[in-house]
Amino acid sequence: MKRGDVVIVPFPFQDRPGQKIRPAVVVQSDAENRRLVNTVLAMITGNLADAGRPTTVLVDPKTPDGAGSGLSGPSLVKCYNLATVRQGRVLQVIGHLSDAVMQKVNQALKAALELP
Repeated sequence: MKRGDVVIVPFPFQDRPGQKIRPAVVVQSDAENRRLVNTVLAMITGNLADAGRPTTVLVDPKTPDGAGSGLSGPSLVKCYNLATVRQGRVLQVIGHLSDAVMQKVNQALKAALELP
C-alpha cells in the first residue's frame, strides 16, 4: 500500500457507531505504511457540497489528473475527515492519485491540521 493509493475500505462514521464501505486515499507515508499495520486515510465522497473549501480536493476522473484514480465520478477528498485503520481492512486498491492531485491533498491536509 502506497501514499496516494485510492482504496475501498470500511470507513468509520463521524457521528455514530458503525462504518460504510467507501473510497479513501492513503495519506500516511510509504515508510510508515511498510513499518506499521495501520494506515491513515482521508475519506472520499461523491457529495460535492464542500467543494472549494481549503480542506477538500476535487478529483474528476474525466480529467488527466483524475484519470488514474479509479473513481466512477467527480469526488471530493475530505482532508478534515481522517481515520486510522488496519491495512488488512482495506478491501481493494482501485487506483492512485496523480502527483498534481496529491500536491493539493498535501495543501488541504496542512489547512485541516493547521500546519505551517
